[in-house]
Amino acid sequence: MAEREGPVAPSPFEEGAEAPPDVASFGRWLERERELRGLDREEVGRRAKLGTGIVEALESGELARMPPRAYLLGYLRAWAGAAGLDPDEVVLRWQEVEGGLGAAEAEAPARPRPRRSLDPRLLVAVLLAAAALALVLFASTRRPAPLKLDPTRTPGERGSYYQPEAAPPVTR
Repeated sequence: MAEREGPVAPSPFEEGAEAPPDVASFGRWLERERELRGLDREEVGRRAKLGTGIVEALESGELARMPPRAYLLGYLRAWAGAAGLDPDEVVLRWQEVEGGLGAAEAEAPARPRPRRSLDPRLLVAVLLAAAALALVLFASTRRPAPLKLDPTRTPGERGSYYQPEAAPPVTR
């Protein structure tokens, strides 16, 4: 490997570093470690099975571009394995950075969800549709009671309109 010319600033993660590390210096450290190993972002992304955009976000040092914490630690471990670093060391260094951040800065600011008001006309329409559907289903499941015929009674006694004795005689 070629020696770098000029003074090299000490890594904020090394012993004796004065200021606590911040996200920007963490991103520069990741980028420098990758470059020292002769890897480009695409190669690290391919080895770690991460998109190039995620590798760029990790190395950017911009908190707003970092993925959510739930994903970040896994991405850092994958990045470290692909770059040939100890994944635990990389995660510990990130946790140092994260500990130096205030609680408000640790997570990217959550976007407020727009409050949606429910239109009363829509609510009435939905309730009317539900009532109509319930009525149709209820009416279709009701069946009329079967007729109970008493064979001992004549049709006239039963209230039938058909009365054979009142029918006209059939001529042939």
